[in-house]
Amino acid sequence: MSSGLLVVGGGQAAVQVACSLRESGWQSPITIVGEEVALPYQRPPLSKAFLAGKADADSLALRSDDYFAREGIEVVRGARVTQVTAPGADGTAPGVAVTSGGRAFEFAHLALTVGASPRRLSLSGSDLLGISYLRDLSDAETLKRDLAVAKSVVVIGGGFIGLEAAAVARARGLHVTVLEAADRLIGRVVAPVVSEFYREAHERRGTKVRLGASVVGFEGREGRVTAVELADGTTVPADLVVVGIGVVPRLALAEQLGLECDNGIVVDEYARTSHPAVVAAGDCTTTSHPFAGGARVRLESVQNAVDQAKCAAATIAGRAEPYTSVPWFWSDQDTLKLQIAGLSSGFDTALVRGRPEEEKFSVLYYRDGQLLAVDAVNSPRDYMAVRRALAAGRTIDPERVTDMSTALTPV
Repeated sequence: MSSGLLVVGGGQAAVQVACSLRESGWQSPITIVGEEVALPYQRPPLSKAFLAGKADADSLALRSDDYFAREGIEVVRGARVTQVTAPGADGTAPGVAVTSGGRAFEFAHLALTVGASPRRLSLSGSDLLGISYLRDLSDAETLKRDLAVAKSVVVIGGGFIGLEAAAVARARGLHVTVLEAADRLIGRVVAPVVSEFYREAHERRGTKVRLGASVVGFEGREGRVTAVELADGTTVPADLVVVGIGVVPRLALAEQLGLECDNGIVVDEYARTSHPAVVAAGDCTTTSHPFAGGARVRLESVQNAVDQAKCAAATIAGRAEPYTSVPWFWSDQDTLKLQIAGLSSGFDTALVRGRPEEEKFSVLYYRDGQLLAVDAVNSPRDYMAVRRALAAGRTIDPERVTDMSTALTPV
C-alpha cells in the first residue's frame, strides 16, 4: 500500500502541510493537487497590495519550483479532483483520488485543504459582464484590468473584502458606492463602534455607503452591467460591480468520503476528520476552538490555515499536537490598518482606547471581566499587547484600558 500523502487544494494550508512534514523529517511521497495553474500563492494581498498595483503575481508565490523539487514535493497544477475514495479499513487498499481529466492518485494519507468558494448572487442580470467576485489570482487580475477603465464602482457587501476593494477603487479616483444589506459594516466581526468608524472613514474619503440596501437585480446594456437594482425601487449606476458577500466551504469531496460536516469539514484540535486517514485544514474546516469557549467555528484567515495545517502535518507524522494558537487577522483599507487578535463573539463589554476620530484607536472585548479580543486600528502596540496576553492565558485590567497614559499590561 502507498505510504504517501495526497494534499487536495493548492493554497496556504496545502503548502504548509507539505512544508511542515518535510521540516519534521517525514520522508514519504507528498503530492499537492490544485485547480489553479499558478504556483501556490498568498491570497490576502489580492484585495490589498495586488489590486492596488503594489505587488505582482510573482511576489505572491509561497514557494518556488526549485523548493518543491528540492524537497521532493510534487505539485500538480490545473487539476481538479472530482472523485475520492478512502483507504480500506483493513489497511491493505490505498485511497484513490481521480481528477476531472482522469488522472488517478493513490495515497495512504489525505489532507483536504480545499478552501471555500465565493457566495454568488442568483438574481436577474447576475450573469452580466462587469460583475466580479474576488477569490483567486484570476479574479484579481480581471478586476484589476476592469478598475483601470471603470468610472462608477458598486461594491455589494460591507465585509473586509468589499471594503478593501472599495478603498482601492476610491484611491484610483473612481466613484464608489458600498451597498450593505445589514444595518452596519463588518457586523459579524466587530462592535458597533468599529462599524460606525469604518462607515465614517470611508465616507470621509469620498465613498458612499448605503446600509440596509438589499440588491434585487442588475440592469445592463449590450451584455454589460450598467446599474444595480435595490428593493426600495432605486437603482445605483455602475459599470463595474464587486460582490463580496462571504464564502461557502467546499464540501463535495468530504461528503463523498462520508466525513462529518457542519458549515465546514468538522475537525478536532489535531486537524483530524471523522476518518482516521484524513486530515483537513484552512477555510474549509470547522472546529471547537479554545478561544471561542469551545464553540465550533470556521475561521477564514491565513493564521488559521497555517497553524491548523501544522497540526495536520504533526498528526500525519504521528506526533499529534493540539491547536492552541491565538486567532489573528488584518485588513488594509487605504491608510487604515486593522489588526484583530482573539475572537470577540459573546462579549458583554467593549472598551474604546484612543480616539476614533483621529483614526488611531483600539477596542478591547471582555466577557465577565475576561479579555477576549482586540480590534486595533493603526495601533500595533495595543494589538501586540493583547495578542501576547491571550497567548499567555492572561488578561488586561479593564479599569486601565481607556487610560492612554498607561500601557496595556497583562495581569
